[in-house]
Amino acid sequence: MSARTITSLQNPTVKAVRALHMRKTRDETGLFLAEGLKNVIEGIDTGHPPRVLLHGPDAMSHPMMRKAAQATLAARGEVIEVSHDILAKVSRRENPQAVVGVFRQAFTALDNVQPGPARCVVALHRVRDPGNLGTIVRTADAAGCGAVILVGECCDPHAVEAVRATMGSIFAVPLARAGESEFAAWRAGWTGSVVGTLLSASVDHRAATYAKPALVLMGNEQQGLPPEMAALCDVNVKIPMRGRADSLNLSVATGVMIYAATN
Repeated sequence: MSARTITSLQNPTVKAVRALHMRKTRDETGLFLAEGLKNVIEGIDTGHPPRVLLHGPDAMSHPMMRKAAQATLAARGEVIEVSHDILAKVSRRENPQAVVGVFRQAFTALDNVQPGPARCVVALHRVRDPGNLGTIVRTADAAGCGAVILVGECCDPHAVEAVRATMGSIFAVPLARAGESEFAAWRAGWTGSVVGTLLSASVDHRAATYAKPALVLMGNEQQGLPPEMAALCDVNVKIPMRGRADSLNLSVATGVMIYAATN
């Protein structure tokens, strides 16, 4: 079912796909990489067929791979058989996945993120770590959140590390981007509660009232919420620390808050 086979590491298509590890190339092309057949199928099932589908010599025997190839070709994408060495080069991993897809990035306008049936929306201010961001997107998907909003200068949700961490949820959760002032203006029309986390807060996250839909606003890994962002919240809460650690990883803390807000 493959339209062609590539065996050269110097092939222009291989170089172009590999270049998507760089944010500059992703920004210029509007494309990104998703590794693994599960992620590719998630993209297809949510209406995002690959633009290019690379697969190893033995992958086509898998029935889901045949589904992926058919969907790619039906959407006028390209299906290419490549060697293990090319997959390793594209993935930058010694043990690469047997399937790699190139997809079009998708963002939703902030104005399209509106209170609806979802019980929670997540906003992240200047998140820096793509692994954390990807894990938060996956958690938001699992909890049925309506969107993840990236506020200010954030890391790229389409970085390979972030996409890996989403485990396919990159295709399921609407992503929006906004500057701080744009977000503040949009937040003024939010009809539910807006809740943030602060180490200095006096309200336990389990004792707070979360009017649905809740907007959970989280700060970045190093500084948390700055005063101007905390001021946008109806209530700021703390997650108690009972051991020697004085804080949680951002993705863990966000997961705690998502499930507190959606209970």
